Amino acid sequence: MSSHALSSVRFRSKTITAALAFFFGSLGAHRFYLHGPRDVFGWAHIVGTLIGIPGVLLLIATERASIAGWVLVMPGAISLLAAFLAAIVYGLRPDEKWDAQFNADTGRTSRSGWTVIFVVIFSLLIGAFLLMTGLALSFQTYFESQVEAAKALSQ
Repeated sequence: MSSHALSSVRFRSKTITAALAFFFGSLGAHRFYLHGPRDVFGWAHIVGTLIGIPGVLLLIATERASIAGWVLVMPGAISLLAAFLAAIVYGLRPDEKWDAQFNADTGRTSRSGWTVIFVVIFSLLIGAFLLMTGLALSFQTYFESQVEAAKALSQ
């Protein structure tokens, strides 16, 4: 039996997938768990995170003044927020639909409990917090730069 055929009959837990998306989603762990090491989107998470880390460090070093930092931080932010969204989407999918998509060939069925609900709750809480923080910092930086530009013009 080929390795692809073996991986297609492996049982995939909805709770484990949501937890991987919550804890290690920006590294694509949930994608690799579901689709294997050849998943392009899993690798895109890793690349986005690796691009975003220097962007965050550059923004910290320049007190949010670096255009390059803002450009670099975007792929990492998208990867992180997409991971929290994936945890929510996977966690809220009904067990029947989950099994039809990922466990049809295994003969096993999922029985999600409260654990996946807590993963969804914390994903929503932390994901929304990070999104709102990012937006607030972006708008604050933009308006501060506009005030500085207006001061420079008036002198």
